[in-house]
Amino acid sequence: MNASVAIQSLPVAQNDEELIRIVDEVIDYIKSTGLNYYVGPFETTIEGDYDELMDIVKECQHIAIGAGAPSVAAYVKITYKPEGDVLTIEKKVTKHHQ
Repeated sequence: MNASVAIQSLPVAQNDEELIRIVDEVIDYIKSTGLNYYVGPFETTIEGDYDELMDIVKECQHIAIGAGAPSVAAYVKITYKPEGDVLTIEKKVTKHHQ
């Protein structure tokens, strides 16, 4: 696992319920990838291969538009280590959620 990506999708929506519905569709897509992920209150973190994660980041925007958002912004954080493993979600947060 040479990369970790945190993505916050911010679709334009008519109200909070619609916003949550669209974001939930994006999260459902992330879940469907089969990669290790962690849903937080502001962003979802995904672990895996760098190129695969970049494709997922791109597809998240398509999912939000397909779910009805007229536009979507995203904040993305990337950790990439081509010659080794990055710190895992488990190592970063498990101790805080016991």
